[in-house]
Amino acid sequence: MRYTKYYLAIFLSLGLNMAGAQRTIVTDPAANVNVFLGTSGDHGQLSPAASYPFSMLSIGPQTYPATHTGYEYEARRFLGFTHNRFEGVGCRGSGGNILIRPFIGGEDKELIKINQSGTPGYYKVAFTNKIVAELAAGQKNGMHRYHFPAGNNGYFIDLAHTLANKFVAEEHVTTGRTLTGWVEARTTCNAGTYKLYYCFEFSQPVTWTEKPGHKLTGVFSTVNDPVEIRVGMSSVSTDYARSSIFHGTFDQLCKEGHDAWNRVLSRIEVTGDIAQKKLFYSLLYRTLQSPYQISEKDGTYRGTDGIEKKSTETMFNGWAIWDNYRTQLPLLSVCWPEKYRGMVTSLANLYTAGKQDYATQTEPTNTVRTEHAIVVLLDAYRKGYPVRFDLIIDSLAREIDHLDFSKPDKALESSYDTWAFAEILKILKKDELSERYLQKARDYKKYWEKDFKNLNAGDVDKVQARNLYQGTIWQYRWFVPFDIKGLINLAGGTTAFITQLDQFFNEDLYNHANEPDLQAPLIYNAAGQPWKSQELMHRFAADTVIQYYFNDNSKGIDPFVDKVYKNEPKAYIRTMDDDAGAMSAWYVLAACGFSPACPGWPVYYLNVPLMKTVKLNPIGKKPFEIEVKNYGPHNKYIEKVILNGKVLNRIYITQEEINAGGKLEIIASAQPETKKPLEGWISSIETVQ
Repeated sequence: MRYTKYYLAIFLSLGLNMAGAQRTIVTDPAANVNVFLGTSGDHGQLSPAASYPFSMLSIGPQTYPATHTGYEYEARRFLGFTHNRFEGVGCRGSGGNILIRPFIGGEDKELIKINQSGTPGYYKVAFTNKIVAELAAGQKNGMHRYHFPAGNNGYFIDLAHTLANKFVAEEHVTTGRTLTGWVEARTTCNAGTYKLYYCFEFSQPVTWTEKPGHKLTGVFSTVNDPVEIRVGMSSVSTDYARSSIFHGTFDQLCKEGHDAWNRVLSRIEVTGDIAQKKLFYSLLYRTLQSPYQISEKDGTYRGTDGIEKKSTETMFNGWAIWDNYRTQLPLLSVCWPEKYRGMVTSLANLYTAGKQDYATQTEPTNTVRTEHAIVVLLDAYRKGYPVRFDLIIDSLAREIDHLDFSKPDKALESSYDTWAFAEILKILKKDELSERYLQKARDYKKYWEKDFKNLNAGDVDKVQARNLYQGTIWQYRWFVPFDIKGLINLAGGTTAFITQLDQFFNEDLYNHANEPDLQAPLIYNAAGQPWKSQELMHRFAADTVIQYYFNDNSKGIDPFVDKVYKNEPKAYIRTMDDDAGAMSAWYVLAACGFSPACPGWPVYYLNVPLMKTVKLNPIGKKPFEIEVKNYGPHNKYIEKVILNGKVLNRIYITQEEINAGGKLEIIASAQPETKKPLEGWISSIETVQ
């Protein structure tokens, strides 16, 4: 077998003694990443594609059978290699553009896998026909490298290939060794259309033959092993795609990608059990795939209105906000502020370009959905990120005035957005108008009393009862993150509220496979029993659990009994998509020991981290270290919290405290502190700034 010198060096370094291996793990977090985690069946819907942090280009294998990313770990039959994919999303996925399949002997035959390997930024597979394929990715560029046996060899190229048959149109030009053009395809769930421009440069002379159905073949007159394809991609033009092509060697691009992953992964340094660190960095790697950087080096980008523009900020697209506004985006706001600033600007610009909940017909990349973007903007502003609300307030108002309150879950979701809009109006000193929208947000109470108060109804534990979206009445009833104080009162007071919450978890009604009740384990913090939240965060991050609810069934059918987070291809709960890093980020936050209390407020609840130490290293800010005293597998309760030498009597910290840097010490215990629990932060719609 053939290995690149670079990856052989990594392989040899990992074979050193344990002390040396531990040093490698500390200094080289990318070496901990298992790119095959969650790549089998409906257990994450992930792929081992060669990728680059926040890159729109993700070059990976296309298999039969395929999952939402076009890849199945157990598959032996490969259809070829495609150039983009949205990791871990529904509706049969998004991307899968421009399929390339190498062939030998002038015949386009099946590719049958012998073995495969991969690391961040690199993927390799060997086939029974003796073709060996290697892939590498950069920010807007990538490379294929193929080793062919002797013969009349070449490529089959399908320019119409997409996941879930979402092709719209394409144009291409072949000139000697170069293939350029653009392709249009539908986004996730066919909600909109995106357009990508590309340039492929082949290292060998090519004889091109056009085929029906937007297909062509390229045959080499001579072959000097290996054969390489340099790929450039852009959301603006083929000229920009051509200019982005990497002109170094394949091994240099591999190293550049590996180094880039090390730079972003090292923003969080952890110490502790090696197996836990490998799981941690594998999931952190998943957290940093999207959104995608779309602006060029000179600041040019194409907006969601299809118009070419320029910005001094790095611009992004490729959103899955309904999924990840609770976890992934808050995490990015803490540790990657230089990226997050551009993301916030990009989200605000959606409102000037004609934002849709899913996607427009002129997207610059494949994308998913943008509900709760208004919550993200409020959250970002309160964390110190600049947001020009005055420039988009009319567009925000139009979105809020057209929210859907027709279904029980929609009523609660829309109330959250309405609350965020009212808070933004306060920021703009529009107090009278703010109060009007606050009153509309308060109306969640009448929807809650109508559909969520009565727990004796026969359908409260049925998935999609009363037209709910992938959840139950039990699971959605906790979704009032902006007014937990009001929710407690609606439930009959603190005692009744805790009794109902106890029943919810004791009867395994919670669903970690989807997001509607993802905040529920944290609510005990607001109800005066933080030790229960601490136990639940540890349980779902690290212990064996029982789960009945999936997207396709209700309680009592084929339960899941296992750990949710496992470092293997069949990770996660069945039907549990990673949802663009949402579920990976949940684990990363739990492992670090802090989770958002309510996006829209810069507050984080604390739990005992899974790691002995956690060090946050955001650019431009002082490091923030979290250390666990009495660290151990059974010590999952917080006995005491000390911030920069001062004992805290509360179970939460703020973004401002994290940004200031310093040290947080969490004294852990095997026994819960129930007599004098730490004070919990509680959201209230009546909170005054």
